[in-house]
Amino acid sequence: MHRLLQRQIRRFLGEDAEQTPELAAFLSSVDEAYNSADAEHLMIERSLCLMSKELTEANAVLRNELAERQRTELALKKEKEEQRYLIGQLEEAQSHLLQSEKMASIGQLAAGVAHEINNPIGYVYSNLAMLEKYVHDSFAMLDQYELAEGVITDVDVRTHLKNTRDRLDIAFIKQDLSALMTESKEGITRVKTIVQNLKDFSHVDILDEWQLVNLHSGIESTLNIVNNEIKYKAEVVREYGDLPFVECLSSQINQVFMNLLVNAAHAIEERGTISIRTGQQGDEVWVEIADTGSGIAPEHLKKIFDPFFTTKPIGKGTGLGLSLSYGIIQKHHGRIDVNSIVGKGTTFRVWLPIRQGVALHEPDYEI
Repeated sequence: MHRLLQRQIRRFLGEDAEQTPELAAFLSSVDEAYNSADAEHLMIERSLCLMSKELTEANAVLRNELAERQRTELALKKEKEEQRYLIGQLEEAQSHLLQSEKMASIGQLAAGVAHEINNPIGYVYSNLAMLEKYVHDSFAMLDQYELAEGVITDVDVRTHLKNTRDRLDIAFIKQDLSALMTESKEGITRVKTIVQNLKDFSHVDILDEWQLVNLHSGIESTLNIVNNEIKYKAEVVREYGDLPFVECLSSQINQVFMNLLVNAAHAIEERGTISIRTGQQGDEVWVEIADTGSGIAPEHLKKIFDPFFTTKPIGKGTGLGLSLSYGIIQKHHGRIDVNSIVGKGTTFRVWLPIRQGVALHEPDYEI
C-alpha cells in the first residue's frame, strides 16, 4: 500500500482499525490512484530533467555559436580596419609616386630647357666677347683719328669734325659703351651660371649613379637654383669645413639640400639668417642647415618626416619634401638630426658616410 495512504489510515482509523470489504476496496482504489499519480509525477520529473538537459545543451550550443559569431565579427572588423589602413597606405603611396613622377617630369623639363638655352647662351657669350674686342679696336681707331685731327689745316673740316663729335657725344659713348659691355657680360655670365647650375642640379649630362662628389659644389649649385626663394627672406652664412669627396647620388642629395633650404626660407616670417655649416667626423661627413625662423612645435617634431604631414597652409606645401629627403638619406645609409626651439629656429643636420656600406644610427630628435 502507498506509504502516504498508510499514514492517512493510521491517522484517521488507528493502527488496528478493522476494515470492511467496502472500505478495503475503496482503499485499494485510492492506493492504485496514489501509485498511478506517483508514476505520472515520476514521468513528469524525468521528462522535465530530460528537457532541462536538452535545453542546457542547446543553450551551450547557442552560447558557443554566439561566441564564435562574435569572434568572427571581431576578426572581420579587424580585417576591415587592416584593409582600410592598407588602402590608405596604397593611396598615400600612389600620391607619393604621382608627386615623385611629377617632380621627375618637372626636373626633366627644366633640364631640357637648360640644355636648349645653353647653346644660344654660348653664342651670345662668345659674340659679346668678340663685340667687346671690336669695340675696343674701334675706340683705338677713334683715338687715332682724334690725334690726326690736330694736323688738319682746313678750318671748315676741323670745325665740322668737332661739331659732329660734340653732337654725337663721342666721349660719353666711349665711357657708357664700356660700362654697357661690362654689364652685358656680367648679365650673360649670370645667366650662363644659372643654366649650368640647373644642369648640374638635374644632372642632364650624366647618369644618376653613385659617384664621388664635392658636396660644397652641390650646395652652391642648389643655392643658385633656390636663390629667388631665399634672397628676400634671409642672409646666407657659409661656414664650410674641409670635406672629402663623398660617394653619393649627387642629384638626390642636391634635392635634400633644396628641400631643407626652401623650408628654412619659408620658416622665416620677415628677415633672418640661414647658416650652412659642414664638417667631418670619423667616416662620416655632416651638412647643417640652420634658420632663425619660427621653429617646430614639440608635438609636430615626431611627425615631420611622415608623408603628407605639413604645418603650412593648404596649397602652400605637399608634406612630401622632408619625407622624400628622409627616404633619400636612408638610401644613403645616413641620418637626419633635428634640433628645434619654438620662436628661435630649427637646425637640420644631415649625416652621410664618406663611402657606402657603413650603416649609421636612427634619426635623432631634440627639442
